[in-house]
Amino acid sequence: MSNTHINRRRFLKAGALGTLGLAAGAAALGQGGRAVAQEGDNPEVHAGHSGIAMPGFVGEVDHAGNGFNPTDILVDFNWGDRVSIDSDGRTLREYDLFASDKDVEVAPGIIFPAWTYNGRIPGPTLRAREGDRLQINFVNASAHPHTIHFHGIHPGNMDGVYEVVAPGQRFTYAFDAEPFGVHLYHCHVMPLAKHIAKGLYGAFIIDPAGGWPPAERELVMVMAGNDIDFDGGNDFYNVNFIPFHYDRHPIQVKTGELVRVFLVNVLEYDLLNSFHLHANLFHWYPTGTSLTASEFTDTLILGQAQRGMLEFRYKYPGKYMFHAHVTEFAELGWTGVIEVTD
Repeated sequence: MSNTHINRRRFLKAGALGTLGLAAGAAALGQGGRAVAQEGDNPEVHAGHSGIAMPGFVGEVDHAGNGFNPTDILVDFNWGDRVSIDSDGRTLREYDLFASDKDVEVAPGIIFPAWTYNGRIPGPTLRAREGDRLQINFVNASAHPHTIHFHGIHPGNMDGVYEVVAPGQRFTYAFDAEPFGVHLYHCHVMPLAKHIAKGLYGAFIIDPAGGWPPAERELVMVMAGNDIDFDGGNDFYNVNFIPFHYDRHPIQVKTGELVRVFLVNVLEYDLLNSFHLHANLFHWYPTGTSLTASEFTDTLILGQAQRGMLEFRYKYPGKYMFHAHVTEFAELGWTGVIEVTD
């Protein structure tokens, strides 16, 4: 890591998230901005849960202008744009995906020239059942070559590596949904880090043929970073792309209900990411490919593309943090709150 990168990180923590404010920090990095991020006890910064000395943004991201909201993405599962039964009696699920270049506000006043699937980051959460036949109709409506690489099992000519799709062209991916588990998809065009970091990724979930045991609430969380100055280092960290979103907009659950989280790590430019749940422990199913939990814990460490399923219940009402258990990541956006009510 270069000294420039280290100094930039220090500036963001001590300046952009301190008394200098985010707008001053962004201007110093060559990015226009109007938002101010502060530390301390300002309740406007803490989204209504005063007493938690976490940084955050003053103001609100224009979710309507972005065309997506991380709160909605939590529960937005696409089981197919069209569903039918094919000639051998299997369920056929068809999905329509397109790549596009799109300006996205990642923090109040900071616009990021993103690359997106279907105009959102992360892309649509594709969901199917093991054994279904899948057809993904991909159109490259951007100015750059792209693909879709799916994690899972499929023929080599459906792998999204060598079948590069030029601007204005299309490609159809067709394969069976296997194995069941929590997977992901992303662009696989070089430079790979850039194509992923700019937003071309999403969750891909295959349920067991008989389904997972019932859960009252299912959520998808895709962990990533925001390199807003394109220097190959993250300036902010996030779940579902917008830093601090779930700190400002807590996730609502009920006491006693089973919460299932499909967790995917696609963080670029840092080797590891983590997930920590406050005042509770969860059952962890690595990659979601087994119905037996591997451990009962409150903290995970994940490399890029590692993913899985975690389940928990809250016994008591209250507000509980969840965040990366790397202080820098949490202070730069990867933090949120689960609000539990009776």
